[in-house]
Amino acid sequence: MKEVVLIKISGEDKPGVTACITGILAQYGVNILDIGQAEIHDNLSLGILAEIGSEGESAAVLKDVLFKSHEMGMSVRFTPVSKEKYSHWVAAQGKQRHIITLLARRLTAEHISRVTHVVAAHQLNIDNISRLSGRVELEDDGDDNSKACVEFSVRGDVDQSALRAEFLDISSELGVDIAVQEDSPFRRNRRLVAFDMDSTLIEAEVIDELAKEAGVGDEVIAITESAMRGEIDFDESFRRRVALLKGLDESVLQGIANRLPITEGAERLVSTLKKLGYTTAILSGGFQYFGQFLQQKLGIDHVYANELEIENGKVTGNVTGTIVNGERKAYLLEEIAKSEGISLQQTIAVGDGANDLPMLSKAGLGIAFRAKPLVRENAEQAISTLGLDGVLYLLGIRDRDEI
Repeated sequence: MKEVVLIKISGEDKPGVTACITGILAQYGVNILDIGQAEIHDNLSLGILAEIGSEGESAAVLKDVLFKSHEMGMSVRFTPVSKEKYSHWVAAQGKQRHIITLLARRLTAEHISRVTHVVAAHQLNIDNISRLSGRVELEDDGDDNSKACVEFSVRGDVDQSALRAEFLDISSELGVDIAVQEDSPFRRNRRLVAFDMDSTLIEAEVIDELAKEAGVGDEVIAITESAMRGEIDFDESFRRRVALLKGLDESVLQGIANRLPITEGAERLVSTLKKLGYTTAILSGGFQYFGQFLQQKLGIDHVYANELEIENGKVTGNVTGTIVNGERKAYLLEEIAKSEGISLQQTIAVGDGANDLPMLSKAGLGIAFRAKPLVRENAEQAISTLGLDGVLYLLGIRDRDEI
């Protein structure tokens, strides 16, 4: 009668451990039912679920594995697995799988503890924990440019909305970001990333910068606040603000473009996405002039924004064409995906404002970036702690994978 045994080997990592152990098992024609290996700080943990021919043969196999392990300075432990327990394990493979991503400037035990307590409370099993960020120097005090990320692969049926709500509370309390995604084939095959521009790709609101140059900063701010209170819609508030820019000299636009502050991590993110073959787009309620400036600077594929009308070197106070509002952004995302032959499930949208919510909800992965509470609560994912390149972690890309 065949036996199932879990073989667990641990000790200082060195080349050839797995080759030696599986070489012994191969001599006895052992079937491998499951295998997993992890390494942390040069220490190896190797697990093999083995199906061995018979009780007598099992003794010989395990004796040889024991001797070889001790010869290599490794510890070994054998655990018999009953037929019932194995069958129960096999039956559990149909359960949902999710990826939980924890992002911070520096990870602490409290961060891990709070996340894993929520996981346990929802009766989820953690199958794997993996660090995506690079190794940390001891002198690194978690400054503004440091990054830390750990990914958890969990298994079990769960209400994603309830799980996200609990993680959102922890995120606000501890100053970290926690993302939850279904572990589906689409998560590993995104192809299109669409960005808002103002306060997303750049750390500025261009219309405010233009208003300051035109000497109407206070008036523009008053209209913006009125729109945020719901007193006027986006299109009306946008037209009113643009009207106040009438007479502004065209040369001012170039000066503002040259000093636009690029958001932390934006250049690294776009560069990495391009090397990996992603299509990128700017879908902005701002202005085409500045979108095209960023397109050339960062290498963006598509740009859709509002066209500021200029005549005789002066801003007329009008925009031409269809205003790019929230609904327009969602429509453009879908149209670009169609033209590129990409499923909406393979799209990512990143933005910070309420007018980004339609495209965030339509995309396969919607990310609220350094957004206001209302947007964070209504978006599937949110990044507030790290720079824009934190998006790479949500795609499962490690720092060491950078091309």
